[in-house]
Amino acid sequence: MTSPVAAVAVRPARAARPGPHLRHERVLLRTGARLVAGMDEVGRGSLAGPVSVGVVVVDVTTRSAPRGVADSKLLTPLARTALLPALSRWGTARAVGHASAAEIDEIGIIAALRLAGTRALATVAERVGPVDVVLLDGSHDWLTPPAQASLFDEAASADGPRVHMRVKADRTCASVAAASVLAKCERDAMMAALAPEHPAYRWDENKGYASPDHLAALATLGPSVLHRRSWRLPGVGVTDESPGGG
Repeated sequence: MTSPVAAVAVRPARAARPGPHLRHERVLLRTGARLVAGMDEVGRGSLAGPVSVGVVVVDVTTRSAPRGVADSKLLTPLARTALLPALSRWGTARAVGHASAAEIDEIGIIAALRLAGTRALATVAERVGPVDVVLLDGSHDWLTPPAQASLFDEAASADGPRVHMRVKADRTCASVAAASVLAKCERDAMMAALAPEHPAYRWDENKGYASPDHLAALATLGPSVLHRRSWRLPGVGVTDESPGGG
């Protein structure tokens, strides 16, 4: 007779999801790249404040990322902040570039992302030289200027880095995950510092995103000078034909 205990199926423990690693970066380095930059953006869907792009550069000497590095969206604010000392020493160079709400209104969100990313790359280039390859999260290359440059792309270099796209790179590629943490921490700190100047919008809590308090203040007070006025701001209406979102 089979024992009731023996009849119970034992489910194997679920393997932990592997964290970000450098395998993809190392493949690019082995194929001839000297410097590989992981990049990620934050603030794209915010109603106020800048869009920000983080970049972390690695080379063949770069060791594994500090313990705990992950996509910034998966970490608590405390966990992100705790990583900053280690991330400030990891990789060969790192930076965060920004494009303001006024610049987003003037040139659109995609060109503003490109502007912020170009600024971040220029900063690291001053320290280690131009990067060879950028590892970018997602399936849309917003960093490379369009084939027919617009007025706002005149300063873009034709000799920019090769862009390698990877879906969910912020969860699998350590350089991209680290870039997302740096960008998130810096942008959050900027919005918290701006909050006392515009206290009704509660940017210290929502960082410019569409929280109930933020939307209520917009409906009552209208947009501030730091809101993206070209967007369809909830409770305010449309100020021009440009769509919001992203």
